[in-house]
Amino acid sequence: MIYLDNAATTLHKPPEVAEAVKNAILTAGNAARGAHGASLSASRMVFETRSRLAELFGCPRADHVVFTANSTEALNITVYGLISAGDHVISTDLEHNSVLRPLYDMQTRGAAVDFVRADRRGNIRYEDMEALFRPNTKAVVCTHASNLTGNMLDIARIGAMAHAHGALLVIDASQTAGAALIDMQKMGIDVLCFTGHKGLMGPQGTGGLCIRPGVELRPLLRGGTGVHSYDREQPKEYPARLEAGTLNGHGLTGLHAALDFILRQGAESIGARERQLMRRFYEGVRSIPGVTVYGDFTAPERAAIVTLNIRDYDSAEIADILAEDYGIATRAGAHCAPRMHEALGTVQQGAVRFSFSFFNTEEEADAAVSAVRELAEE
Repeated sequence: MIYLDNAATTLHKPPEVAEAVKNAILTAGNAARGAHGASLSASRMVFETRSRLAELFGCPRADHVVFTANSTEALNITVYGLISAGDHVISTDLEHNSVLRPLYDMQTRGAAVDFVRADRRGNIRYEDMEALFRPNTKAVVCTHASNLTGNMLDIARIGAMAHAHGALLVIDASQTAGAALIDMQKMGIDVLCFTGHKGLMGPQGTGGLCIRPGVELRPLLRGGTGVHSYDREQPKEYPARLEAGTLNGHGLTGLHAALDFILRQGAESIGARERQLMRRFYEGVRSIPGVTVYGDFTAPERAAIVTLNIRDYDSAEIADILAEDYGIATRAGAHCAPRMHEALGTVQQGAVRFSFSFFNTEEEADAAVSAVRELAEE
């Protein structure tokens, strides 16, 4: 199988990730839940994983890296822990439902939400965002890169804009963590939400948020933390404030190994490799008669995603043929990005997404081009 569905989850991981998970299942205790060797070893691993993530993302304090099951949970913790009735939030049409649905729910609870509209190429105008700020704007909550078009937002510009209006910046880095340079301090990011199973090349069931010191989030969950057991309230200190219950120690051990790989290779180098494969595929399909490619490919920085349609064929039908007849795994449909499909005019047809990882090859990209060409000529 040629696996080109990496925007959903990376299938091919560094070999040491699987080995680390296997060893953890056999040896790891419960982090912060004991003073014996198995528990202390797990605690050290969790601390080291926090430290590696803080290093990768430019988070000032490792104890402000909080672990969750995925970026959706991280975004829910952030939205419900930060936004209150009467607050105003700005977001964009590029968002995944992991951003949209919590914000829509907050609208029913008395918060106001405005969205910066995207054009037919999936771009926004930053002037439009500037015009949306109000005195009660609490935060801008937006993606780093669209999971549908791959278009990337200028986060540093948005951060400067938000802070000039006294607002916070919350970023969904699901499509960029591990494959793009992210520095919270330089880019003005107050809360960074990420998942471990995509560009970070870790196991599913891992993710988290990095919080700038001084940003206060209310707990979404309450329960055991291994500390302050006699207190009725959840501990106030990060990370225990937001980490109720046993962590996914086995998964985090795998993420720990994946982060070692990424820090050795360099996120910039990994991203460059992925974009090279993406460009190779894009250049091969963009001029094929009957093929429509979505997104803006003029920007040098973008996620390694190419989304397209072939004539007026249903996108799910094309994805099925690619899988059954060519052995190519893609993602069709709505991609949990309804506002982006509305902007692109693809609500009814959906679209077929090809997304590349560090472990794909040029031969695989070329095979995908040939498959698209053959389907377009039928």
